[in-house]
Amino acid sequence: MNCPEHYFEDALAFFDGKPQELGLYEALFAVLEELFPEARVKVQKSQISFYGRHLFAAASLPLRRKKDWPKVCILLTFGLGERKDSPRIAVATEPYPGRWTYHVVLSQQSQLDETIKGFLREAWDFSQAK
Repeated sequence: MNCPEHYFEDALAFFDGKPQELGLYEALFAVLEELFPEARVKVQKSQISFYGRHLFAAASLPLRRKKDWPKVCILLTFGLGERKDSPRIAVATEPYPGRWTYHVVLSQQSQLDETIKGFLREAWDFSQAK
């Protein structure tokens, strides 16, 4: 994974005071690094973004938490060119025709399974083809 010079310090600051969420993020980062070693990562104010040719995934802390979401969680966001129905997807929107944005709530490292890896591979392929 291609990380900017101050990536590790910036990632720690992003999750300041949230060690459990940091642990979830580190597990997600490891999955992304394994699947897409050529990807780039950028820590921003509201999310940590992952890029190939274009943005394909992001991790963030939930700002507006739904009542049934776990107290400790992070959001994984990714884009696809088609509608997906899955119980794993918490929110799906179509901001542009043929472009879907999905949010998945991650509260346990075990949730980073083949379903999530499949979504990430599809998001990578979709972003590379734009």
